[in-house]
Amino acid sequence: MKKTISIILLCIVTLSGASQEKKEEAKDYSEKVKTLDSTIKTLYAVISGERGVKRDWELFKFLFKPNAKLIPSGKNKEGEIKVRYMSPDDYVKSSGKWLVEHGFFEKEIHREVSTFGNITQVFSTYEAFYSKDDKKPFMRGINSIQLLNDGKRWWVINIFWTQETNENKIPENYLPNE
Repeated sequence: MKKTISIILLCIVTLSGASQEKKEEAKDYSEKVKTLDSTIKTLYAVISGERGVKRDWELFKFLFKPNAKLIPSGKNKEGEIKVRYMSPDDYVKSSGKWLVEHGFFEKEIHREVSTFGNITQVFSTYEAFYSKDDKKPFMRGINSIQLLNDGKRWWVINIFWTQETNENKIPENYLPNE
């Protein structure tokens, strides 16, 4: 009986210690979503990195409200405009490996912000590079980012984007003034 009680107590102590370790391992990302600017900067930074550098997918997912969507749009091989709806987890599964294998830096070059109450729409023009040392982007486009401020933090609700093409150039008003 004493041996059984000792084993049970040992299990409880071990399990509570493991639980405490997990609590201590949880990172505090609250500063990253405190302002609209810090949230957008974190969004770009968390997917960017040199070839072989792992991304912080925990931080990436922290940016998004549950049920948020990432929605790329563009023409398919038949020339039809299509969209694809992804959760943050879907995005990590479909793009995460590619980002690490090839290197990817997405840099915001212009931002247009519209806010009403607790909702904000950001048109964020970007350039994409394989390395931070690259001089010329391999891709440009616009991210349409919808965000919510719940009074405590900013949440990404959706990111809907399209890439620039020869037929669909980014309008001057969405480019930096040079």
